[in-house]
Amino acid sequence: MLNTTVLYSSHNHDMFDLTSSHKISSENDYETSLMDYGEADPEGSEDQDPNPRPKKKGFHRHTQLQIQEMEAFFKQCPHPDDKQRKELSHELGLEPLQVKFWFQNKRTQIKAQHERHENAILKAENEKLRAENIRYKEALSNATCPNCGGPATIGEMSFDEQHLRIENARLREEIDRLSGIVGKYIGKPVTSYSNLSSHNNNNNNNHFLDLGVGNYGAQSSTGMVGEIYGGSSSDLFRSLPVPADADKPMIVELAVAAMEELTRLAQATHPLWVPNDYLTEILNEKEYLRTFPRGIGPKPLGLRSEASRESAVVIMNHTNLVEILMDVNQWSNVFCGIVSRALTHEVLSTGVAGNYNGALQVMSAEFQVPSPLVPTRENYFVRYCKKHQDGTWVIVDVSLDNLRPSIVSRSRRRPSGCVIQELPNGYSKVIWIEHVEVDDRVVHSIYKPLVDSGIAFGAKRWVATLDRQCERLASSMASNISAGDLSVITSPEGRKSMLNLAERMVMSFCTGVGASTSHAWTTLSATGCDDVRVMTRKSMDDPGRPPGIVLSAATSFWLSVPPKTVFDFLRDENSRREWDILSNGGQVQEMAHIANGHDPGNCVSLLRVNSVNSNQSNMLILQECCTDSSGSYVVYAPVDIVAMNVVLSGGDPDYVALLPSGFAILPDGPGLNNGGGIVDVGSGGSLLTVAFQILVDSAPTAKLSLASVATVNSLIKCTVERIKAALISHNT
Repeated sequence: MLNTTVLYSSHNHDMFDLTSSHKISSENDYETSLMDYGEADPEGSEDQDPNPRPKKKGFHRHTQLQIQEMEAFFKQCPHPDDKQRKELSHELGLEPLQVKFWFQNKRTQIKAQHERHENAILKAENEKLRAENIRYKEALSNATCPNCGGPATIGEMSFDEQHLRIENARLREEIDRLSGIVGKYIGKPVTSYSNLSSHNNNNNNNHFLDLGVGNYGAQSSTGMVGEIYGGSSSDLFRSLPVPADADKPMIVELAVAAMEELTRLAQATHPLWVPNDYLTEILNEKEYLRTFPRGIGPKPLGLRSEASRESAVVIMNHTNLVEILMDVNQWSNVFCGIVSRALTHEVLSTGVAGNYNGALQVMSAEFQVPSPLVPTRENYFVRYCKKHQDGTWVIVDVSLDNLRPSIVSRSRRRPSGCVIQELPNGYSKVIWIEHVEVDDRVVHSIYKPLVDSGIAFGAKRWVATLDRQCERLASSMASNISAGDLSVITSPEGRKSMLNLAERMVMSFCTGVGASTSHAWTTLSATGCDDVRVMTRKSMDDPGRPPGIVLSAATSFWLSVPPKTVFDFLRDENSRREWDILSNGGQVQEMAHIANGHDPGNCVSLLRVNSVNSNQSNMLILQECCTDSSGSYVVYAPVDIVAMNVVLSGGDPDYVALLPSGFAILPDGPGLNNGGGIVDVGSGGSLLTVAFQILVDSAPTAKLSLASVATVNSLIKCTVERIKAALISHNT
């Protein structure tokens, strides 16, 4: 049985300025019919006769003053000794035995009240579990096996078994792909392993529920829940070749030619670059081929060209920008919404004069859109950095597909990168160019307009992300923070720790929500674009994650509401109880706040959910909201109260366990030109991705039951329905 309460902190400690001042009362008004008399309750008597004989008893009702004095003494000492009872009886004009009996009755009453309270909680929990079991039985009674049509039987899956099945599925997919390539050249079809396997499988009974399969990523076709492959997300890149010594002169020559091409493209105007309807510049392909006839060779069959240019002034000096772009870890962190994983294979040159001038490195990267419905783009390329005589820095990428001829590439980078010009007061002007050739025919239809327009992977998204991240970094270094708002964190150490924790949370969310080939999404149904996809991950020895089996679930769908409206609704703490099921309708209060830029939507917040049930402790939620012209995110994670006290005091945030969930909000296309004025991106509908991460078992070796998957599936679908209903209601 999945216990969703593991999402939230169960600590009930008080926290200065953060925890609620309301306490759960464990006492009701006293029953005067018991406490006003001095005879002991037989069940609580300390000096009982084992064989009591019935006799007529006389009672003496205590005065209100006597009761008040004994109540006050009981709060200080519920078990007075003989000396204390004598002193108290003397002060109150009672016999010591009367005082003794009163305290015995009082203790018995408190015990009975506690037992009634615990019984009520257990009864409510029992009813909840009973209702869940009934719901699961009803769901299972309606489940059928897609192969035989009979009732589905549910097995439990070990983590190792999942891994083997997923690996087999990946190998079959690779064999199918290679078989198709070979078949084109030998002129006849090649029988693939998966065809033989599926034929054999049809003759066997399937004892696992067939959950369906998606179209891309490392999809699981075995009916098992897929998983994130263990180890670093860059491990799968390590099989790519390290350049041989004989290839290095060719790599240098290619990098120099790419540097010259990118520099000329940055300076060029019409007719090489032409404006389009969504306020950016796209490359005139015919003019490009005439201007650069050589390049890296002709465009492969099946690939389409996609090239765009965007410029902006950002609040960061050129030295720091160059360092971010040339350090693979900083680069992938800053652009975590675009770069799902990256690796430097070999540094051919570190540069001269103590900087990156002349630096040359061979890299690989995977680029994504935050949705499992859009396949990622993998590239193997060389990155070259050069400082020109006029003081501008140019950083260029160009693919090295000719060094891995056995791999059929679905994407390659023509000279792409940026030109950085130094400006006064720590600012820089950045001109960004993205030029790729890609096969994106398997993109889902609802994301097709966004991808085809070039917005999903184009220069506009890179520049918008860079501008927002530069503002975030500048705000983290700000020292003149006003203390007028009590929720604003003014401590520099506390701000830095909280921002670092939020950055790790957002990175974890972004790298786990896309269609990366390091993921193994399993589709729970196959009825539409809003199908829920799930995968598992085994978390061990990671101080930043709770240990155990983590189940991730994600779904993407279209909304007829503008992206800004969706973003404002999801980030607003006052509307959270309209969609957050696990907050149980509690009122949400912002306890701490850090602004991340000029847009009020860019901020990090610490929220407290005040439970409507006095028997439940309040919850703390760390949330980061970020938005720019290319899209928006609302990412959150329940956090431990004690751990957040440490973070707000400037402590190390790396040891705070997080399981981030949240939303990625994108425009559904490039907008429209209504004859007269241009409508900017995001004026139409929205593409919303909802993703949850839930710890289903704290033991990494535990088995995953279908009941856990069914609960998470129900949770995410119910959340989606609440969001749709609320947004429709707000916009009518």
